[in-house]
Order: sequence, then C-alpha cells, then structure tokens
Amino acid sequence: MIKIYVHISTINFHNWRDVTIMPAETGGPCLERQDFIRRLRSSETLVTPVIHVLDVEQTLRNLDVIDAAGCPGAFLINHDFPMEPFLPILKEIRAARQDLWLGANFLNQPGDVAFPVLGSLAASGVRIDAYWADDARIDERTASQFEARKIERIRQDSGWDGVYLGGVAFKKQRPVSRENYAAAARASMPYLDVIATSGIATGHEVELAKVKAFRSAIGNHPLALASGISPENAAGYCEFVNCFMVATGINYDGDFYNVDPNRLNALLAVTRNHGDTS
Repeated sequence: MIKIYVHISTINFHNWRDVTIMPAETGGPCLERQDFIRRLRSSETLVTPVIHVLDVEQTLRNLDVIDAAGCPGAFLINHDFPMEPFLPILKEIRAARQDLWLGANFLNQPGDVAFPVLGSLAASGVRIDAYWADDARIDERTASQFEARKIERIRQDSGWDGVYLGGVAFKKQRPVSRENYAAAARASMPYLDVIATSGIATGHEVELAKVKAFRSAIGNHPLALASGISPENAAGYCEFVNCFMVATGINYDGDFYNVDPNRLNALLAVTRNHGDTS
C-alpha cells in the first residue's frame, strides 16, 4: 500500500498546498484513488456532499443534484438504520450510477468492521471509492497505536483499495483535549489517506484554532472537515482544509435529507473563488 503523506514540522499556512502534483490521468469518468488524492492537493477545497440515506429513490435524486453541480463525488451514510439494510441500497445505487465517485460511512463502524464488508462488495462488482470512519481509533496518549495498526492490516487484507478517511478528535467519539490536537493529528498520518475532524456534533461549526492546529501538525497531508460548513462560513476554512464533507449546511432549511441546489452552488462558488485567487 502506497503511503501518500509528507510530514513538515513547521509550516507557512499560505503555502502548505505547494507541492508538485502531476496532472491527473483522464482514463474514465470516475476518479481513481490517486486522481482523487491529486485533486485534494489542488488550490481549490473540494466539496463532497454527504447524503443521509433513506432509500434508493431519495439518494439518486440527491446524487443527481450533486453531480449536476459539478462536485467530484458524494458520501452516503446510514444515519437512521443499521449497516446491514444499507448494503442492498448501496448495491442498487452503484448499479444505477456506475460512473459516479461514491464514498460510504457505516455509522459508528470503524475500519476493522467496514473494510471486510467493502472488500466483499468489491469482489461482487460493487465499487465504493472511499470509506469515512467516524473514529480512526487513534490514541494520542500512546506511541503504539495498536488499534490503528490492526485496522491497517485488515484494510490491506480486505482487497478493497479505496480512499480511507478517518475521524480524529471527531464528534461523538472519545474527547481529545485542545493541547493534544496536534499530537492526535500527527499520530494518525501513517494510517489515513485523509484525516477528518469536526465540531462537537452534526451541524456544529468547528473552532478555527482546532483546524489550524491540525494543519500545522500534519504539513500537506490531506485534511477534511465534516461538520458545520455552510456557504456563509466556508471562506474562513478554505485556506486550511482540502475537503468539505457537508450535509446540513447545504440542505433545505429544516430538512435533514435533501440537498438544496442553490445552497450547494453557493458553497461551490466560495470554494472555487478561493481556489482561483490562492
């Protein structure tokens, strides 16, 4: 497995993206793993909306909105029901939208549970391009990282080769103190393609100081933000974050399940304008 991080002990926030990235190959309509990583290193913060899945019809309708807006892909999450009934929905979605980049989150399931399932799906022809785990099982209080190492071995053995995003100091997981944000972020780098962090709960904006602490600690390693982003506040985070994983900030007001194309386009206008001027 190729590790894609570069550690920089001190960093100028204005040039952390300044690495040499070769242009992505255009071999097909869906982003390959390394193509997605390349795009994360570009000057524009990517927006990968999160769909709280209810059923196939609702998911496809939202995916069409997201695709029409020009997002690179989307994450699907089983927020309201267990993983097992989610799997046939994923199979139907993939069959109906074979060319879309699709990530998944099996709610509260770490990689040691998810990766064998993803490997089984892949073996049956159901491609899931990324997995986002709420808890990457990083423990900044120890050097051994026993659980993260175990998950990495399971990932390698699973046969699944997608992008792994893992939660560090993430909502509804073991609390990490402010003074340990940097240590937790650094400890996660060998195990995660993309480090994900968040505010205290879904829809809650993350403290900018936390994001800065992560960015300073991890150099140009990809960083995603998974709560509280909206068209109104995104500009303040673009300088530090590679990817916004966003749901409630782009949904219709009071609607947990459906993307408002106007709000999505407003968010994309922010990220694209920042990318053009940085």
